[in-house]
Amino acid sequence: MNKFEQLGLSESLQRAILDLGFENPTEVQEKAIPLLLAQDTDMVALAQTGTGKTAAFGFPLIQKIDADNRNTQALVLSPTRELCLQITNEIKNYSKYEKGINVVAIYGGASITEQAREIKRGAQIVVATPGRMQDMINRGLVNISQISYCVLDEADEMLNMGFYEDIVNILSTSPDDKNTWLFSATMPAEVARIAKQFMSEPLEITVGTKNSGSATVSHEFYLVNARDRYEALKRLADANPDIFSVVFCRTKRDTQAVAEKLIEDGYSAAALHGDLSQAQRDGVMKSFRGRQIQMLVATDVAARGIDVDNVTHVINYQLPDEVETYNHRSGRTGRAGKLGTSIVIVTKSELRKISAIEKTIKQKFEEKSIPSGIEICEIQLLHLANKIKDTEVDHEIDNYLPAINNVFEALTKEELIKRMVSVEFNRFINYYKKNRDISAQSAGERRPSSEGVSRDSNGAVRYFVNIGSRDNFDWMSLKDFLKETLDLGRDDVFKVDVKEGFSFFNTDAEHADKVMDVLNGIEMEGRRINVEISKNDGGGRSSSRRDHNGRGNRSGGGGGFRSDRNSAPRREGGFRSDRSGSDRGGSSDRPRRGEGFSSDRSDRSDRPRREGGFSERSPRRPENRSEFPKPRRTRRD
Repeated sequence: MNKFEQLGLSESLQRAILDLGFENPTEVQEKAIPLLLAQDTDMVALAQTGTGKTAAFGFPLIQKIDADNRNTQALVLSPTRELCLQITNEIKNYSKYEKGINVVAIYGGASITEQAREIKRGAQIVVATPGRMQDMINRGLVNISQISYCVLDEADEMLNMGFYEDIVNILSTSPDDKNTWLFSATMPAEVARIAKQFMSEPLEITVGTKNSGSATVSHEFYLVNARDRYEALKRLADANPDIFSVVFCRTKRDTQAVAEKLIEDGYSAAALHGDLSQAQRDGVMKSFRGRQIQMLVATDVAARGIDVDNVTHVINYQLPDEVETYNHRSGRTGRAGKLGTSIVIVTKSELRKISAIEKTIKQKFEEKSIPSGIEICEIQLLHLANKIKDTEVDHEIDNYLPAINNVFEALTKEELIKRMVSVEFNRFINYYKKNRDISAQSAGERRPSSEGVSRDSNGAVRYFVNIGSRDNFDWMSLKDFLKETLDLGRDDVFKVDVKEGFSFFNTDAEHADKVMDVLNGIEMEGRRINVEISKNDGGGRSSSRRDHNGRGNRSGGGGGFRSDRNSAPRREGGFRSDRSGSDRGGSSDRPRRGEGFSSDRSDRSDRPRREGGFSERSPRRPENRSEFPKPRRTRRD
């Protein structure tokens, strides 16, 4: 017997379940469905992303709706338009054998007039984003004064996105005696406040441990220097040839920059962030679902509501501001009982965040080293061999075999295999022979952050940085830039002194590792920022400073790096605005991913693309592009 039959679902719903291929209910479905069917009650359900929450509230909702009544009887609120559309489609599939039930999606980016017209035709179930729903209520285009059920899906996500006031206003417009079902992965204070204000003695069910991570997701971190973050991302991708991943960045700017760099380096990648139009977002998601994109680079806001099966890896290129957000990121993989991996690329100054995440998700991270070039070559070689072995033969090739056999006539089987595999393997081995190991010192071996740091009598550290008033900074804007880039508090950066071509600033000694790791290597309009511990509080500098090539620099006199952007030495790795040069962190001869890797960057027309790859770069960025353009305060996506 199918276990869904034991939950009390109607025959028509069971037929739909059979069509959908569901065999056994998930834990949250097994706990929630019988309770919601048996009684009219409020409920708080805590379960991770990907555990089947839509069906857990969707099946009871459909069974309780009066199909003969055309008025709106149920409202489902979700954080994003992608999730809104996904829930709408799923409920339509669940109710395919229920005559007369109409489900309408209400979300921004589409015609509000058309959505209002659909509501007017009769919609017993409305699925909406909070912002658009509030707008339609204000305009009198939707009436929820008679609804019997309200579902808050991904409640913590909605509140984290700033929808608290909208949700309060919407719930205040609805009847007091309705049933409210709240589904969330975590239970922060704002969610608890909503539950207390608008729910009456709710039943609570928890799948797993409250706020914990999914048991199907393993967690790994890789310790690198800040300047090697992008190179680490590429190596992790190369070490997982079948990777199908979501890569998370903190800002729209970094998301676009990383995606563009991956595309340029031959990976099938695309960006997903708030500056894309709805059509562009739809195009990216269509390509990702079709697996034409292997690496979707996204902000947290844009990725909310993504429900794509078989994501193998979630890569935290940058850690989120909030620990709870990590839980949502990692929930994009390991869905529906399948195994997944959540990877964090971390610097020494961010290691404390790993411990905080471990306490929240109640799971341990495994520290791993970035694969060496030889390890990656071995992985790629075996992957290629297996790919050749598993390739389906099109017998049209039989017509060409005589000519092909003539070409290979003088080669033994062993020689032929070696040469065939070497077509791809040589490019990897030649690239990685010239690249250094980028794994940073092990977390277990690292020194305390205060060791070896020069401090003043109050325990503060004074730094020299090679940017100043020529770069459009004054003391206030430089302080703001440093606070935002380093993710420090208002009083953590002090004694900021801006000169024409360089500046000084102070932090407490505990932030010294973070300052050195994060700022060194950042590129600003084609010039790398260089930060050093200052041994001279004034304009002059110690003559013992070494430049990026390790040579002693005796210029003294507070010169630092000249503001002439062409004189700044380049480091391996990182982004730069000049896309024609060959000194881009060794990427000029990096082997291309996929069929027909090409190491020649000078002639893009000869570079074979992966079939179906997504390379559109919309919206276009300014011509002078870099990962970190001229600093300005930016709002996080």
